Amino acid sequence: LVPLQGAAKDLLGSSGLRVQSWVNGQEMQNGSTSDMEFQLGQILSYLSQGTTLLPGTVILTGTPPGVGYVRDPPVYLHPGDKVEVELQFAGRLMNPVDAGP
Repeated sequence: LVPLQGAAKDLLGSSGLRVQSWVNGQEMQNGSTSDMEFQLGQILSYLSQGTTLLPGTVILTGTPPGVGYVRDPPVYLHPGDKVEVELQFAGRLMNPVDAGP
């Protein structure tokens, strides 16, 4: 998840935006929106035809190459890990991994 907030209008027509993720500071994923099947503007246009997209709406689009479980050896998240995700020009979001209930 990355925060779009007010930057959404500026990003809709953009292509080739860098999408990256890090776990504990180590880069795990590095891709581009140009590799997506549909561009951000197309996705938002399609979704908004059937519902109102409000501030805070979460839209999941998939993930760039580098997913941990397909690495050799596999990499999994553990409690205490810090995961960061960034979309170029939109911002970076950091989440800690919790052990859960």
